[in-house]
Amino acid sequence: MIKRSLRRLRRIVRRPRNRAGLRGLILLYHSVAELRSDPWSLGVRPRHFGEHLEVLRRYTHPLNLQQFSQGLRDGDLPKRSVVVTFDDGYANNLHEAKPLLERYGVPATVFVTTGYIGHEREFWWDELDRLLEQPGLLPRVLRLKVDSKTYCWELGKAAHYHENTTRHPRRWQVRSGSARVSRHYLYHSLWELLHSLTEGERQQVLDQLRACADAEPAARSTHRPLSSEELVALAQGELLDIGAHTVTHPALAAVPLASQREEISGSKIRLEEILSRRVSSFSYPHGSLSADTLGVVREVGFACACTTFAGVVEGSTDPFRLPRKQVQDWDGTELARRLLRWFDY
Repeated sequence: MIKRSLRRLRRIVRRPRNRAGLRGLILLYHSVAELRSDPWSLGVRPRHFGEHLEVLRRYTHPLNLQQFSQGLRDGDLPKRSVVVTFDDGYANNLHEAKPLLERYGVPATVFVTTGYIGHEREFWWDELDRLLEQPGLLPRVLRLKVDSKTYCWELGKAAHYHENTTRHPRRWQVRSGSARVSRHYLYHSLWELLHSLTEGERQQVLDQLRACADAEPAARSTHRPLSSEELVALAQGELLDIGAHTVTHPALAAVPLASQREEISGSKIRLEEILSRRVSSFSYPHGSLSADTLGVVREVGFACACTTFAGVVEGSTDPFRLPRKQVQDWDGTELARRLLRWFDY
């Protein structure tokens, strides 16, 4: 079955054009690490990432994002073109992903959230996971003040999260829709509340939650963001490019235009200061954008921008609305099967 899928993939990608006129794919990754829990399916284990790159190297035409967007504009995109991208700016993009990308000669673009660079704290969604989905003790009745309102959750027995309760954490994911224990429900509820807040408001809520959990601010080695020095090391060489991903990772369409401009231009300026080079690509956090957002992205000088909308890139695709396919912790055979489906779309 595996060999048959790979043979079919090889035949598909050698066609001049497939039935739907597919021009290319942009793959979306976040973290390359062994994660204890992964509510949003953001992590890919290093061994699986290596298998992915072997499949891409053998059966597709990997390009960097600038080559891809230029080819899209010129109408001269190579057949079976694929781009690898990462969102957020995890340190493991340097320590785990880059060596594998270099081994297989596959280029990639890493979109970095600049407000977290060099900070010994996790991205807010990861800190929420650390405080709620890891072993620990919370009040049986949890009360938090969020945006001037007080919310209350009855945790009952889930107030004490034992080690054996979390020994199979990968089984639960937010998108599955099945919160089997009250801590899963609490995680999703708080994520929904924090998602639309400013970074300052989110940190106030997390401060309350840390106090309730008697926990200190910390960053797990698997989850910590890049430092400035690591960002420079990540960008060294010709294989990896750095793009901007705002300052604080807001849902841009939900914030005022002035704040959008600060987030978009501020991330570009900060990256260019650290790297001493032009940053020409952008990624919308949460895929959130409006007509105003698009205008700002163009205005500040980006050449292209990626969304989180699932889709393939065709000749008519707006280079500032590039869709991507999120990759999960599949083995190489599963990725090959999905590439087969996407190329034969």
